[in-house]
Amino acid sequence: MNVPAIPLTEFEDEAEGVRLEDFVAYMPTHGYIFVPTREMWAAASVNARIPPIPLKNSDGTPNVNDKGEQITLPASVWLDRNRPVEQMTWSPGEPLEIEGRLISAGGWIDRLGCTVFNLYRPPTIQPKSGNVDFWLNHVRRLYGDDADHIVKWLAHRVQRPHEKINHALVLGGDQGIGKDTLLEPVKQAVGPWNFAEVSPQHVLGRFNGFLKSVILRISEARDLGDSDRFAFYDHMKAYTATPPDVLRVDEKFRNEYAIPNVCGVIITTNHKADGIHLSADDRRHFVAWSNLTKEDFTESYWRKIYEWFASGGHEAVAAYLAGYDLSGFNPKSPPPKTEAFWEIVNASRAPENAELADAIEFLGEPDAMTLASLISAANGDFAVWLQDRKNARKVPHRLDECDYVSVQNPDSKQGLWRINGKRQVVYAKRSLSLRDRIAAASQLTR
Repeated sequence: MNVPAIPLTEFEDEAEGVRLEDFVAYMPTHGYIFVPTREMWAAASVNARIPPIPLKNSDGTPNVNDKGEQITLPASVWLDRNRPVEQMTWSPGEPLEIEGRLISAGGWIDRLGCTVFNLYRPPTIQPKSGNVDFWLNHVRRLYGDDADHIVKWLAHRVQRPHEKINHALVLGGDQGIGKDTLLEPVKQAVGPWNFAEVSPQHVLGRFNGFLKSVILRISEARDLGDSDRFAFYDHMKAYTATPPDVLRVDEKFRNEYAIPNVCGVIITTNHKADGIHLSADDRRHFVAWSNLTKEDFTESYWRKIYEWFASGGHEAVAAYLAGYDLSGFNPKSPPPKTEAFWEIVNASRAPENAELADAIEFLGEPDAMTLASLISAANGDFAVWLQDRKNARKVPHRLDECDYVSVQNPDSKQGLWRINGKRQVVYAKRSLSLRDRIAAASQLTR
């Protein structure tokens, strides 16, 4: 029996309807990927739309049974035998079928005879050279001297979606000044399906299908509260830079699967003082801030720019970014620290930080210390704040900003140290080596 292979179709295939070649069999869950949309179908759904497949002999004649009846296979069974894939991923720059490889937590591994299905869909826009002054002037009007770095970052996303940029863009300013407008043609250039938009609360949730994005835009909300601000900052570390080189995607109704960590993060915010948290030694965020207000723009301005987008502006910006010279842009280097960056850092510094620094100084800036020792050195009100259980999650972040980090006890499952008969967390100077931090913590137990 000879069943010829049928090539997989791309999303932009002009054929209509539902056909056998529109599916591959995803073996880990015995489901079927509908290639045009990358959605998962059940076997019963495939068989309901695709009639049984008649089998043929090697010479092309019908394969019949003893009664002379044509032998057929349900479409799902035929796909299991002829169109199986062992994994799926989302990987810009790779073909639809990634043959001879598998992806794991450590990255790609060679495996002959195996195939990974690529959920990535390239953009369909047709770039066309044209005047892009309308868009460039808008970027420069909003962000002045920071516009050049923003344009380079966006051009990198268009040209090298398979390569990670190790810092996020933070685009700040009042509502109604056109931050969304700045990104609209870029969304078309990378493909709208490769441009995800989520909230910070969504990012902190379980499901993270938004990681399958060339650009991940997070619309930052104010008043997250200290705990959520710190949690958001810590959570985003894995998304804004590598390592990790591979991320696990968890989506409803699908098994978890691995994808390369290549998403580029843009955070848009209207709040400088009570928005995101940034630490002084942060190397993962480029902050640009606009002092314009919505009153600086007229209705005709927005009408004209969107009319220009619709009449070829999207294609012109796509061509401009695709041809932009990136020879001087290093996506792995830390970004410049702008004035707006330092304003957010200073706004993130709570009054408790100064009191904490005073208590540490009173203790003689020891190599290692406990929360109990800090409480004994703190003034009355601040000592109460340190002992309040609702502040327990804030203390490690405040200490981190004072260059003290927690030290895990290698001989304890909980990582705690027994001091004066009580299990406690020990904090040591960040400047010490791990070995010296452990040694300093051990001294407290004696």
